[in-house]
Amino acid sequence: MEAAHLIAFNLTLLAAMAAPGPALLYALRQSVAGGFGVGLATGAGLGLMAAAWTGAALLGLEVVFALFPVAFTALKLAGALYLIWIGYTLWRDAGTPVNDAPTPRARAFWGGILINLGNPKSVLFAASVLVVIFPPGLSLAEKAMIVGNHFAVEVLVYAGFAAALASPPARAGYLRLKPLLDRIAGAVLGLLGLRLLVGK
Repeated sequence: MEAAHLIAFNLTLLAAMAAPGPALLYALRQSVAGGFGVGLATGAGLGLMAAAWTGAALLGLEVVFALFPVAFTALKLAGALYLIWIGYTLWRDAGTPVNDAPTPRARAFWGGILINLGNPKSVLFAASVLVVIFPPGLSLAEKAMIVGNHFAVEVLVYAGFAAALASPPARAGYLRLKPLLDRIAGAVLGLLGLRLLVGK
């Protein structure tokens, strides 16, 4: 494995992270609503689970999903229902004022893990990207380096988002438009959950 392989992987990863999806939407909302610490904790949870899916792809979990499609279906169903639940609670509580007590960072971290845990398609995406970018016959140390690199990139990107969106002007703007923004976020997350539920 050469440095060019990691660079190509990181560019692909950044492009994938920039595409609107449940992870990005959840991270942005958490950063604006809860501040930098909550946004960073959410990003760490999202990044850890995304890196774990990459590790699973490197170890061949996509083969397990192909051999046992019921496992893939069960995980996809649980993830879809979780997204729908998050969307529903955001919509339901859109008119509720923000509690000044900060969201526990541990809860934000586990929320990030659950968002990405519920998307088993991540392991299939990771597997296809890894096959195209990296040479065959990677050592265990090289695989560990790829997983660690993935986690670091995710955390750095989400930390950047959290720093930008947790500023007083961003938070003031969110508080002013909270009912509308939370309903939009809730609707999008709910629709993404439905899409995951009915999609192949």
